[in-house]
Amino acid sequence: MFANDKNIESLQQLLIEFKKYAELQKDYVKLHLIEKLTILISTLILVFVLLVLGIIALFYLSFTMAYVLEPYVGGLMYSYGIITGCILLLIFLIIVFRKKLIIQPMVNFLANLFLNDN
Repeated sequence: MFANDKNIESLQQLLIEFKKYAELQKDYVKLHLIEKLTILISTLILVFVLLVLGIIALFYLSFTMAYVLEPYVGGLMYSYGIITGCILLLIFLIIVFRKKLIIQPMVNFLANLFLNDN
C-alpha cells in the first residue's frame, strides 16, 4: 500500500497541513477567548462605574429629599428617618428579588456571551 515514494510524500504533506490547521485553530480559539474576555471586562467596568455614580446620585438625592420633606414632617430628623426607611426598604426589596434582578440577567448575559457565536 505504501510501497512507492509518492504515497509517503502525500502522507507527509497531509501531516504538515494538519499541523498548520491545528495551529490556526489554536490561534482562532485564543482570539475568540480574548474577544469574549474583553467584552466581559468592559461590561464589568461599565457596571462598576454606573454603580458608583448611582450611589453618589442616591446620596445627594437623599439629602435633597430630606430637606424638601423637612417642612412637611416637622423637622430634619424626621425627614432623615423617612429617607433612611425608604433606602432600607429598597435594600430589602433588592435582596428579596435578587434572583430576578441580579442573578438571572447576569446568567443570561454570560450565557449569551460565551455560548452564542454572533
